[in-house]
Amino acid sequence: MSTAASAGRSQDTGIATPPARRRPRPATLAWAAAIAGLFLLALALRLWGLRTGLPFVYNADENAHFVPRAIGMFGHSYNPDYFINPPAYTYLVHVALWLRFGGREAVGASYAADPTTVFTIARALSGLLGALAVGFLAWAGARMFDRRTGFVAALLLAVAFLPVHYGHFALNDVPTLAPLCVALVGVAGVLRRGHPLDYAVAGAGLGVACATKYTAGILVLSLLAAAALSRDAGSVRRRLGGLALAGVLALGGFLIANPYALFDYETFRAGLEKQSQAAGDETGKLGITQDNGLLYYLGTLSWGLGWVPAAAAAGGVIGLARRDRAAALALALPCVALLLFLGTQQRFFARWLLPIYPLLCLLAAWGALQVAGWVLQRVRRRPALGAATAVAAVLLCAQGAVYSVHNDRVLARADTRNVTREWMVRAIPEGSKVVVEPVFPDQWASDPGRPSRVTGNGTRWNKWPTSRS
Repeated sequence: MSTAASAGRSQDTGIATPPARRRPRPATLAWAAAIAGLFLLALALRLWGLRTGLPFVYNADENAHFVPRAIGMFGHSYNPDYFINPPAYTYLVHVALWLRFGGREAVGASYAADPTTVFTIARALSGLLGALAVGFLAWAGARMFDRRTGFVAALLLAVAFLPVHYGHFALNDVPTLAPLCVALVGVAGVLRRGHPLDYAVAGAGLGVACATKYTAGILVLSLLAAAALSRDAGSVRRRLGGLALAGVLALGGFLIANPYALFDYETFRAGLEKQSQAAGDETGKLGITQDNGLLYYLGTLSWGLGWVPAAAAAGGVIGLARRDRAAALALALPCVALLLFLGTQQRFFARWLLPIYPLLCLLAAWGALQVAGWVLQRVRRRPALGAATAVAAVLLCAQGAVYSVHNDRVLARADTRNVTREWMVRAIPEGSKVVVEPVFPDQWASDPGRPSRVTGNGTRWNKWPTSRS
């Protein structure tokens, strides 16, 4: 037997042995470990202080929209009968509650006695999805640019104040970032190679993201720019075919995560119209001090993302436009479009800008790495990729890390509104008339699971309806 023929057989028995498995390269293992570390960091920041305010829910949207409707699905069909916000996150909360409680009676009893457990589960799910978005963004950045850029961008998203803060609450803003970043993975693939699988990933992710929050649809501009301007996307016919595939899967992903948009189309359409009317309501919203939406949203970037990251993202657009116009447009177009769209509305909420935060993180990471590398190479007269990465990461992430850690520490403490209520329980008799700020939910005047027999409506005190006054 020849040497070549005997290489795959045991010298003792002559029995064929399977070829040795290729071991992962050290760089690949290090990259996987880095992403896992980013995920754990992001998750820890979003779970620290998770129970803030409970058993009372002080965020009006958290109190009204998703958790109550997820519980309501135990008592009727899976039609949410409500489409002002899309229901994908509501369905996930429903599944999580079903896994924890098993059925209507158990979850209803728990919610009535003390909403803490129910809201903790829903909030933890929001934080988990926010942490997953960090990992997906690192993947997208590595595909679009390189691993260093993907890592720094993901680190920025992991610690930036606004995505961390709203990762503590059972709202759909942060959960939307997970499928949106999956779509970014596909967009990056379209930009760099144009394989049908890339179009499929981009479309499916985009559809699910839109079924979680409608404004995530702004990412379609990234996909269109990547398909139109990429040098590696193939012929026009191939690009059009890829976009058609992405469109079909986007529609499919949307309907899978929001099936009653089709089965109850009239209610779905009415919900969309009501959402549009509410955002453009000229009466504004209580507490809004800014009358220019564009200036308001640009101002929120200084603390929601950070001064240095915001400046780096702006510089990244300029620098990237000179080197890679397709990537620059794929990342910048949705940012500009969403800013202009939200800036023309009459109601402003900083969290409405979250769908473009992953794009801003990529732009900021690329811009900061370019500047840091240029400076360090001139100081040291030699390539310093590791040092440039470290400098860029510190400069971009310092503000967000400090703000997020401080905020988490505050959230983990006893809520002062709950402390005030505890004093009122001791000092103010049941049945008394009280006047409090409208930031307190109606449940705040009641003892969880123990309706008062003194008042006619079960509340401990008769609370003046300040929100209506």
